[in-house]
Amino acid sequence: MPPRRIAVLADSDTRWKWGASVARQIAPEHALDAYFLRGRSTPTERQLAEIGIEPDTRRELPTAALVDDPELAEADIVVMAVSGGTVLALTHSLGLAWAGREHRPITVTGYVGVVYEKMIDGLLTRGGSDIVLANSAYDARRFGAAFASVGVDPESVVECALPFLGGEPYQPSTERPFTLTFAVQPSVPKSKQDRLRLLERAAAHARRHPDRQVLMKLRSLPGEHTTHVEADPYQLLIQNLAEPAPANLQLVYGNMGEVLDRTDLLVTVSSTAALESMQRGIPTAILTDFGVREAHGNHYFIHSGCLASWDELDAGAQPLPDPAWADAQGIGKSDPYAATRARVAALRAAGPLPTLRPYYTPQRAGIYLSGLLTRNGFDEKGRPLTDPLGAGDSGRMKKAVRRVARRGAKAVYRVGYQRVAPTLRKWGAV
Repeated sequence: MPPRRIAVLADSDTRWKWGASVARQIAPEHALDAYFLRGRSTPTERQLAEIGIEPDTRRELPTAALVDDPELAEADIVVMAVSGGTVLALTHSLGLAWAGREHRPITVTGYVGVVYEKMIDGLLTRGGSDIVLANSAYDARRFGAAFASVGVDPESVVECALPFLGGEPYQPSTERPFTLTFAVQPSVPKSKQDRLRLLERAAAHARRHPDRQVLMKLRSLPGEHTTHVEADPYQLLIQNLAEPAPANLQLVYGNMGEVLDRTDLLVTVSSTAALESMQRGIPTAILTDFGVREAHGNHYFIHSGCLASWDELDAGAQPLPDPAWADAQGIGKSDPYAATRARVAALRAAGPLPTLRPYYTPQRAGIYLSGLLTRNGFDEKGRPLTDPLGAGDSGRMKKAVRRVARRGAKAVYRVGYQRVAPTLRKWGAV
C-alpha cells in the first residue's frame, strides 16, 4: 500500500518553513509533497537548503493549476502555507473541483508568525478550511470567538504553537565569545535612514564590547525574495557606516536554528526569531529604539518583559520573558500538535468530508471574492482563467505594464549582481 501523503502549498521561503514544519508535526509518517506557487517570492534552491526540510516530491506551478492536479486531490492532508487571500481563492476553487468526491484532502491553514494586525481580515479569508491553526491559547480564544460570531464553526480552530520552536536549551559557553545576534527583518524598520541607524548602533555596540561577537542574521541573498520586499539590504548599507565596521561585527546567513546554537543574546524589532530564542531560554531583547508601535509589530511583546534599547543592551541588559506571558504565547508547550493530530483523526473517522465552503461566498461578498479569485488566476466558477491579465485593450495594457516592470526588475538585478553580491562575499559568512 503506498504511503499516505501530505501536500504543502507555499509561495515563499518563510511560508515553506512554516508549512513543512507543520506537516512534519501533524503527519510525520506521511510522504511530503511540495507545491511551490509561482510568483515574486518563489523560494530559491539556496533558501530551501537553508530551511533544511527535504520533500519527497516537489513541483512549481501557477496557483490556478492546482485545481486540475490529480495527485493533490488524492492527498490525505493539504497544508495551505499561503496568504489569506490565496487560501480563500483555493478554498472556493478546490471546493468546487472536489465536490462530490468520496475522498478529499483535509485542509489545514494558519499563520506563519504572530498575529499582531489585521486579525479579522486574515482570519475570515481562512474561514472554511477544515483546520485553522492558532499558534497560542491567546490566538485560539480570539479566533474561536470571531468565528462563532459570524457563523463559522469555531471547532475548526485548533490551538498549537509555532512549529519551528525547538532546539537545544540554552547553555552559556566559555569556549567561544559572548555572541549577540540581531535578527534582521526585510521591512522593519522600513526606511533606508532607519536601517542605517540600526546598523550604526549594532556597530557601536560591537566597538563598546570588543570581546563580544555581534552577528547581523540576514534573511536573503542578492536576487532572492522573501514574503516581504527588502528595499535596502544591510549588505549594501554596511558600506555607508560613518566608520569602518569593527572586526567583531559580521553579516551572516544560514539556518536560524544553527545561528541560535551559538547565540547568547537575541535582539530584534519584532521577528518571530524572538519566540524561537525564548523557547530555548536564550536572553531576548525586543528593540525599542524606533518606538513600540503597531507599525513595527513590537507592540505584540509589550507584556513580555523583554523590551530594551541599545543603550540598555550596551549597559549589559539580558532580558528573559515573563513566564505567564510566554505560556500564553505557546512557548514551552509539550507536544503542541497533539490536538491537531486528534482533530485530523476525528475528521477522518467521521466519514466523508463536507464540501469545502469559504466564509466569503459569491452571495455574501461577491465583489471581494471575485477580485481575489482573479488575482489568483481563477474565474468565479473556480476554473483557471484563459487570460488572467484580461483580454482586448485591457489585456494589452496590462502586458505593456508588465514589460515595463520586467525592465525595472532587470535593473534591480544588475544592482544586486554588480554591487550587492560582491559586498556579501566580502562581509557575509555562513
